[in-house]
Amino acid sequence: MNLRVGTDDVRSQLRHPMKHARGLGSAQYGVGHWWTQRVTAAALIALGLWFVFTVLSLLHADYATARAAVARPWNALLLILFIVTMFWHAVLGLQVVIEDYVHTRWKEVVLLVAIKFLAVLAALAGVLAVLRIALGV
Repeated sequence: MNLRVGTDDVRSQLRHPMKHARGLGSAQYGVGHWWTQRVTAAALIALGLWFVFTVLSLLHADYATARAAVARPWNALLLILFIVTMFWHAVLGLQVVIEDYVHTRWKEVVLLVAIKFLAVLAALAGVLAVLRIALGV
């Protein structure tokens, strides 16, 4: 019986035998997913504050003024960034929830594909709407 508790021994005991055989760690891409979710969250804080400030400044404006505000280049760019970042962050968060709580593989795959498809569709619709206003179409 090996009573030595070195870091190599502990790590090798925590790995699945197949991971140990392949030489892979417990998470191959989890850190990247975690960082992306944190970066999008930080971006959403800044973009969300900008969005709330912009909406509050247009609270009693008429349609033409609101449309002109969205058509300004910086506002249109920030609004597109807000839409894309919001849906990207939502997909990352829902992916974690599905991977943690859906235990049937085919249901997990169907839900992940459906969520990504709907998020891309909604993000494209939002970006197209902002572009139509910004370009005066």
